[in-house]
Amino acid sequence: MVMDLLRFATAGSVDDGKSTLIGRLLLDSKSIFADQLAAVQATSNARGYDYTDLALLTDGLRSEREQGITIDVAYRYFATPNRKFIIADTPGHVQYTRNMVTGASTADLGLVLVDARQGLTEQSRRHAVILSLLRVPHLVLCVNKMDLVEFSQERFNEIHQEFTSFATKLSIPDLTVVPISALQGDNVVNRSDHMPWYEGPSLLHHLENVHVASDRDLVDTRFPVQYVVRPKSDDYHDYRGYAGRVAGGILKPGDEVLVLPSGMTSTIAGIDLFNGELDEAFPPMSVTVRLEDDVDVSRGDMICRPQNAPVPSQDIDAMVCWMSTTPLRPRQKLSIKHTTRTARTLIKDVLYRLDVNSLHRDLETKELTLNEIGRVQLRTTVPLLCDPYEKNRTTGSFILIDEATGVTLGAGMIN
Repeated sequence: MVMDLLRFATAGSVDDGKSTLIGRLLLDSKSIFADQLAAVQATSNARGYDYTDLALLTDGLRSEREQGITIDVAYRYFATPNRKFIIADTPGHVQYTRNMVTGASTADLGLVLVDARQGLTEQSRRHAVILSLLRVPHLVLCVNKMDLVEFSQERFNEIHQEFTSFATKLSIPDLTVVPISALQGDNVVNRSDHMPWYEGPSLLHHLENVHVASDRDLVDTRFPVQYVVRPKSDDYHDYRGYAGRVAGGILKPGDEVLVLPSGMTSTIAGIDLFNGELDEAFPPMSVTVRLEDDVDVSRGDMICRPQNAPVPSQDIDAMVCWMSTTPLRPRQKLSIKHTTRTARTLIKDVLYRLDVNSLHRDLETKELTLNEIGRVQLRTTVPLLCDPYEKNRTTGSFILIDEATGVTLGAGMIN
């Protein structure tokens, strides 16, 4: 049996307790080695704490430990008998918005922490907006440090109400609110006796059981070709397969398919994995597809269904998060990477800059600076085979690259 995988990104203001929460999840799910725990306990004692500072398990960079903040995205892995998890611990500071976008772009679930004493801050709202822009399908609001407000149901209800009314302006399909104390472990792995008024599941129980399989697009078949497999051995002298990752839909042997941009049609002869043939492939599996006919297929091409194909387009309208200190301006020429295809693009126009705190659209601005998000129009040298981002997060996203240095300058979501 293949274990289900959940990717989730944590976000929250500085000192809301993200790193402590992740440390608690790792500790209580028995995902930490004894020597790691001993090192953290020794550091905590050396600093004069009367508790074990679980944040030290995740704040890996030295500068992060010294300042007590998270700067870069840190990935942590753990598993329970029910599910495997990949945690992206993303930074809370506004100057690291680009890092947060990177960490949350592949997440199935976003976890926003707020301090029960502070309530919703500008940063908590900004993180919810970014998770909504990135179309993260599930959102959990963790009201942390409930022990510092004496586990008050009234305080929890206030924050719950305020966040729920704010979330109505965003596209958040699934919202869950959990009161926790990351430091003491209340409602993190096990239900807490301190909050008998809370009738929902513990955080880990929710993470283990949230349904993510149907979040992926299983209707529109999309298979961007990454590599043409032509083994040179005698056993496979006539083998020709197309390797890639299924971005949407379900592929089965016998299905009629269309190859874009050439427009040639064929039938799937077989689907191969490293250890044998498959009866079907679906997102996010990486497989090799063989076709009945000897059609011309190369890297960057898209295999899809004849009656349900993406419309090739050279004019792209997208929301872009800018990640460079050099501003994004009209008439700029850049490289664009969309699925497995790379092309050149011209920035036609910057329509507006989005204020991620108030959702206000600044129509006066004609450039995007570091960490800003705005609506941009592009013209590409070759047609891209894309879908709207809200429909398919793989075929609806791209990155912008500096042609001279190869540095990633921005990430885009196609409207």
